[in-house]
Amino acid sequence: MNALITGGAGFVGSYLAEELLRRGFYVMVIDNLSTGSFHNVKHLQDTRNFSLTVGSVTDEEVMEELIEKSDVIFHLAATVGVKQILEKPIESISNNIRGTEVVLELAHQKGNKKLILASSSEVYGKSCKVPYKEDDDRVLGPTTAMRWCYSESKAIDEFLALAYFRDKGLPTVIVRLFNTVGPRQKGRYGMVIPRFVKQALLNQPITVYGDGQQKRCFAYVEDVVRGIIALSDHPHAPGEIFNLGSTGSISILDLATMTKRVAGSDSDTVFIPYHEIYGETFEDVRNRVPDLTKVKKWINFKPETSLEEVLGRVANYYRQNPDLLNSEDRN
Repeated sequence: MNALITGGAGFVGSYLAEELLRRGFYVMVIDNLSTGSFHNVKHLQDTRNFSLTVGSVTDEEVMEELIEKSDVIFHLAATVGVKQILEKPIESISNNIRGTEVVLELAHQKGNKKLILASSSEVYGKSCKVPYKEDDDRVLGPTTAMRWCYSESKAIDEFLALAYFRDKGLPTVIVRLFNTVGPRQKGRYGMVIPRFVKQALLNQPITVYGDGQQKRCFAYVEDVVRGIIALSDHPHAPGEIFNLGSTGSISILDLATMTKRVAGSDSDTVFIPYHEIYGETFEDVRNRVPDLTKVKKWINFKPETSLEEVLGRVANYYRQNPDLLNSEDRN
């Protein structure tokens, strides 16, 4: 089968490409390399069943040709990271909504190709009801807090995908990802684990935003990728929404402590107010935990990699790539 991955040079996309190649797929990737990186897929370039197109999912001519050749589409292309969203809100909204619109319409025109849409836990907003279940109400802040524009754009993506399923018969599956982590993830867009690990390995102060008591659940990227592929294979998954992640909740302060232990670091921990990083209107989410009941029932999904193992793998990745450890993440 031919698989198309939009955003396939990104963090999750590159792992998805590897796993599909391992399973015998011909893998086509398109990425504009704005947040993705050629470094992520460089090792795949000489693989016979792999091709990379540097371009945008909003380019209808390019996308038409790629979708024509594909049997299944994994739509991961999107603006990512809280910092990126706050710095470039217009670009973020346009990329997320327009890109999804183009992909859905062409997938329909070219024979209703199966499409897996990567959404985000951000769609739940700041609801205090945990764990988050797929059909829970959404709770968002005011439009003056630009952080929520990402949540809104991903929700529109989901509505579009469900509308194409119901009105046009396009087999779409929606997966909401919760803090997917591992080697290759960039820290410059606000991702906490690469930032903590780099600081620990360099014995720099570990910078905890806010009071550090906010809690998150982190899932290893290879576990998540296997879940995405299993859902793409399930004959009854189209038209459904699934959480994918881990239920192992940890405070960001405890994460900093664990990171120092795994890295063998003597770094101090320092606290930085949110407004110094994200501006005065930023709103935090205190606790974010997915309910995995549905995905466990459908595909027997269960995260297999502990957070301590993940931190060790990220640390080893930077040790093996000292140019990335000692410089800004690059394309």
